[in-house]
Amino acid sequence: MANIRSVQSGTASGPHFGLAVTAVGGPTAVLEIGGLRLLTDPTFDPPGEYRSPSGATLTKIAPAAIGASAVGEVDLVLLSHDQHPDNLDHSGREFLRTAPVVLTTPSGAARLGGTATGLAPWSSYTVRRPGAGDLTVTAVPARHGPDGCEPVTGEVTGFVLTGPDLPTVYVSGDNASLELVERIAARFAPVDVAVMFAGAARPGVLDGALLTLNSEQTAAAAEILRARRVVPVHFDGWRHFTENAEALTGAFDRVGLTDRLVLLHPGESARI
Repeated sequence: MANIRSVQSGTASGPHFGLAVTAVGGPTAVLEIGGLRLLTDPTFDPPGEYRSPSGATLTKIAPAAIGASAVGEVDLVLLSHDQHPDNLDHSGREFLRTAPVVLTTPSGAARLGGTATGLAPWSSYTVRRPGAGDLTVTAVPARHGPDGCEPVTGEVTGFVLTGPDLPTVYVSGDNASLELVERIAARFAPVDVAVMFAGAARPGVLDGALLTLNSEQTAAAAEILRARRVVPVHFDGWRHFTENAEALTGAFDRVGLTDRLVLLHPGESARI
């Protein structure tokens, strides 16, 4: 992945947790941790209109900053859900065929087949790291909208990454529930890095309800998790993402958490 501008997080004397993040666009990011390369929700299709199973038409307004071929080989894909094209598109499905392991929801794994493995909430999958040691991926609950949304939005999962001498990393997936964040925090807080799917997604279903956290809620989630760094994704590239980088910056500033925010635009990377 050449020609990616690096963004330094923290200060020279501040903590660094051993995670590198590269923003691809939308919910897609490359995570490098413990000698492993992970990819979240692969989306590489060009701008255009895409039909969602819920009946909504989702409009992609910007291309991925990094193509699938430039991302290259990964050890693991963390797929929050497979049913919406802004989280898994046509090119993303092709990418899954090259991935040795895809972790996702049980229903998603049944639909995808191949190397997909379904994880129920609080169940774990262990990946051997190069050299020695393991990375444990624990599925954590997520709700893609208000109470009772599942018949429309479907099953979604988040993930927590842990391991000896590794940072604790939370990847939220498309979650709109702070109550679930509190349950995750009860088991894993403080979190070193939270990769938060933000953007206040409103695709026009469920009476316009939020299907992901808005910016204020993303900042609140950071407080709940006691997250030392927060990397938002899923706030650019699609028309139904209704809050952008400026909204995120303002929300974190209002609660005094600006120093924890690592805001990456597509094509940028940070070593955290």
